[in-house]
Amino acid sequence: MSSESKPRAKIPRNKDNDYTRDAAAARREFVREQTGATLEHVGSYSFDPSMLPGNIENFTGVAQVPLGLAGPLRINGEHARGDFYIPMATSEGTLVASYNRGMRLLSECGGVKTTVVEQFMQRSPVFIFDDALTAREFGDWITAHFDAIKAAAETTTSVGKLQHIGQYAIGPLRYLRFNYSTGDAAGQNMVSKATLAACEWIVRTHPDKPRYVLSGNIDTDKKHSQINTLLTRGKRVVAEAVIKNDVLKSLMGVSTQDLFRMRQISQAGAFMVGSANNGAHAANGLTAMFIATGQDVANIAESHAATTYSQLLDNGDYYWSITLTSLIVATYGGGTGLATQKECLDILGCYGKGKADKFAEICAGVVLAGETSLSSAVLAGDWVSSHDQFGRNRP
Repeated sequence: MSSESKPRAKIPRNKDNDYTRDAAAARREFVREQTGATLEHVGSYSFDPSMLPGNIENFTGVAQVPLGLAGPLRINGEHARGDFYIPMATSEGTLVASYNRGMRLLSECGGVKTTVVEQFMQRSPVFIFDDALTAREFGDWITAHFDAIKAAAETTTSVGKLQHIGQYAIGPLRYLRFNYSTGDAAGQNMVSKATLAACEWIVRTHPDKPRYVLSGNIDTDKKHSQINTLLTRGKRVVAEAVIKNDVLKSLMGVSTQDLFRMRQISQAGAFMVGSANNGAHAANGLTAMFIATGQDVANIAESHAATTYSQLLDNGDYYWSITLTSLIVATYGGGTGLATQKECLDILGCYGKGKADKFAEICAGVVLAGETSLSSAVLAGDWVSSHDQFGRNRP
């Protein structure tokens, strides 16, 4: 039988209860029959599959990622205060060691100060009219009816609160960027449902009964965008520290003056290429923490965006800050309640309601630790040698 006429082999599903060990085992056997691959390690897991509805479909097993521990990192934040040990899930050698070194530097310099400055989650419907004037007048109507729109949106959620609606005009289109606070959830699904309810109220109430599309793509879900850098998506959180020159020399082998000179070069390079981040590698630490703690890892596309700002102080010390403009994290819902992910959040004291700002501050502190370590390694000339030592597992 030719490949074109071969019948499609359907992945096994149990219509009564698909979240059992038996259902997962049936899919692993299906894989063996179809591909010849045996899934001994994929099938080794410790939790009950009954906890997985809402997290995954066609559950077959687990993809185990090595977990390392870095720290302690001393954080002096509004919400995160104390010394924290950081769980990091990664298969990249050198990463945990590098972040661990940066955490030691920050801690020995008195710790890292952290602040959540602003937080919004968006959905951005676009309303479609015959001409620009009608679209502009619709925008005025939206402003005048904000309280009623807010009430309609919030009928769908006890947590999400509509804060404001941004408006953007293109030809006969009116893009509306609904901005919500979402408590301890990342909130993308929450704000989609709320915005749908608001848009349906607008259609019923506005005299023109306008057409709309629920997302006009200026919320830029799981994509980096300059609007998020400027106006915030998720949490805008700042980590800052004063690096003491003598401690930097002792631990990293470079001076604060060396770092300041390098910052000018890095700044120019990032500007030249239009980088979403003028720092070193925020995505490394964030991804390792996201995997460990059950975050939606695709949000790294937005969450890694950051701006570094630094000063060489008169006494020779070095002020170093990094602002994460679009950090999307949660401590409740999604993947945070899964077995190992909850344990990793427990390490940080961050599982459950009321902990999202604390977790965001820890994330920002970890990013700053990684910036200090990698930047110093590049300057000191041990960037490549450290990867040779810790990051090679091939002959």
